[in-house]
Amino acid sequence: MTEDVAGDSAEDVADAVMRQWREAAPNTVLLDGFHALKHGLRFGADVRMTVTSDRQAAVALARELADDVSDVIAQSVVEIPAHALRELVPRVHTTGIAALAVRRDARANAETLSRLPRMSPIVVLDNPRNLGNVGAVVRLAAGFGATGVVTTGDMDPWHPNVVRAGAGLHYATAVEHRGLDELPPGPLYVLDPEGEDIRSVKVPDDALVAFGSERHGISPELRSRATKLVSLPMRPQVSSYNLATSVAMTLFHWGGPPATTPA
Repeated sequence: MTEDVAGDSAEDVADAVMRQWREAAPNTVLLDGFHALKHGLRFGADVRMTVTSDRQAAVALARELADDVSDVIAQSVVEIPAHALRELVPRVHTTGIAALAVRRDARANAETLSRLPRMSPIVVLDNPRNLGNVGAVVRLAAGFGATGVVTTGDMDPWHPNVVRAGAGLHYATAVEHRGLDELPPGPLYVLDPEGEDIRSVKVPDDALVAFGSERHGISPELRSRATKLVSLPMRPQVSSYNLATSVAMTLFHWGGPPATTPA
């Protein structure tokens, strides 16, 4: 919520908004662009500030693409000059909108990830290196209704670039970092070239489905803990799929018909 600046000049408003933004930024998550804001609002994000360089265009976009949250956006968005927006956001989204929201509660995420029985798998990314790929996986997991996405290694899955690539859908699923000894409960299905063809395997709802890093694959430590190694069908001499593609294929298989049909 911004200060009451009614009657002040445009520059005064911009100065006040920029000051509030910088004060709030260290303890919030950047929702970069209209689609991230839209998804954040739809899935319960506590949005503290929303700014744009063109309020009329922002509200029109909301009315066109997300009328369910357009009233909230119309009431909360504050217009500031384009140069001010560029100072607040390193790379202004093409929609010209940015917002700050409270990070999804880690305790609530922990409860969601540890709760049994589960109705959908948890995606485990073992030491991922590419921020954009992680965001794409979060978006996939949210779309498929996965319970959550857990990363190991040193990457923060709530990094601004991950949230940007995930289009704000971190608020639609439980996204957290865990050590190998802190993974949620459940059978561990590890994607590995030497595993059984996934088309002959039924992935249970309570599974952890684990994927290796883009360059080095699954770590020996995680591989050794696997309940089952499974592989994706792949043409000979093709070395690998993109990480997000592998996750999409696996979740699609999980959500499809049973691997075998009773006679």
